[in-house]
Amino acid sequence: MSVKELVHELKMPRSFLRKILQILNKTGIVVSTKGLGGGFTLSKRVDKLTLADFVEAFQGPLSINECTFKKRKCPNAAMCPLKRKIDSIGSYVVNELRSITIGSLLTKGA
Repeated sequence: MSVKELVHELKMPRSFLRKILQILNKTGIVVSTKGLGGGFTLSKRVDKLTLADFVEAFQGPLSINECTFKKRKCPNAAMCPLKRKIDSIGSYVVNELRSITIGSLLTKGA
């Protein structure tokens, strides 16, 4: 799709959409084609792109939390029972985000 078509379809400001598309292009989620008939296409099928791919594109590698206090990593994190629980929750959330495909989100409303 062209940027013009996307702006019309998504009803969002062109400059904001271009910034989003630049990030998605840089991270390999979309591929841009220049020239007449150019635009943006997904790099993979929608059943292969996950919600995690998009979160990572904008936020970086998925992780829930490092235990910090005043910008320093906790020296007791390796032995902390709460940290193990937080890591377990984090792993669950990351796995869930990796299991949700864009295709599944598109077909839920159909």
